[in-house]
Amino acid sequence: MAAAADSRTRPTSTPAPGATNGAALGILLAALATLVWSGSFVTSRALADSVPPVQHAFWRWVVALAVVAPFGARRAWRRRAVIRRHLGFVLPASLLGVTAYNTFVNQAGLTTPAANMGMIMAASPVLMAVHERVGGVRLGARRVAGLLIACAGVVLLVGGGATAVGAGDLWMIAAACCFGGYSALLRHRPAGLDGVAFLFTAFLVGTVLLLPAQALSLAVQGGFTPTPGTVGPLLYVGIASSAVAFFAWNKAIALIGPTRAGIVYYLQPVCVALLSWALLAEPTGWTQALCMTLILGGVMLGAGGAPVRRAPRR
Repeated sequence: MAAAADSRTRPTSTPAPGATNGAALGILLAALATLVWSGSFVTSRALADSVPPVQHAFWRWVVALAVVAPFGARRAWRRRAVIRRHLGFVLPASLLGVTAYNTFVNQAGLTTPAANMGMIMAASPVLMAVHERVGGVRLGARRVAGLLIACAGVVLLVGGGATAVGAGDLWMIAAACCFGGYSALLRHRPAGLDGVAFLFTAFLVGTVLLLPAQALSLAVQGGFTPTPGTVGPLLYVGIASSAVAFFAWNKAIALIGPTRAGIVYYLQPVCVALLSWALLAEPTGWTQALCMTLILGGVMLGAGGAPVRRAPRR
């Protein structure tokens, strides 16, 4: 409260007391979510031949709902009036972040290597930055420089490793657009809807929106056979990549904003490339190593910059 009272005499770019710790926590949470999500790209690729993409997404969110329900169901019910008032936020956030995003990722996994999926998804931080800048937030020279350096690494990585843009790449571009829009929307989460209640609500609404596609997939493609090789990965994406990673990412957005979290998200191509090399034997070489160095350097530069806030309105 003292920091808010003193905001007129303090430069708007100076962090308030405690902001440094909050920023560090936000960066760590964004990095945790990014690392966990990297494994989900490998999972999408690994299950491409055994679980249809829509069914992969549907059962992922069913598992996630079961995990989050003990913590979020009652909180969401108590805030049902807030949820009803803000359906204009809840519905698009659930559609982009739950229904569409992972379904598109799984569809891309049918034809696109996991490493390429991670590279293309690294375009989403650019969309986050654009959304935030349009919203009136000044990004700061250091953060913009880090964004550009990391983006250059991604462009070089994609340009050096892909010979042509295929259908799977287009699905991943659509997924990146969905995730960028979802992350931008998080800045407008209603104050009366806490993180756990929102997470449960988004998972529930997103799963319901996915039901027609699930029914169609079952009718056309049939179901899949539950085995350790299919159930294990689905539990991973349902528990770790959904419940844990989404909570961490949403909290990171609240602490450091979508642009700064997006810079940390550039670590994803590095994580995916290493995991796909170790688990799927997808090739990597010196070009990838050079690009990863650029990406890591950009992340370190941009994530370390102090937040630049809007000037207070009088």
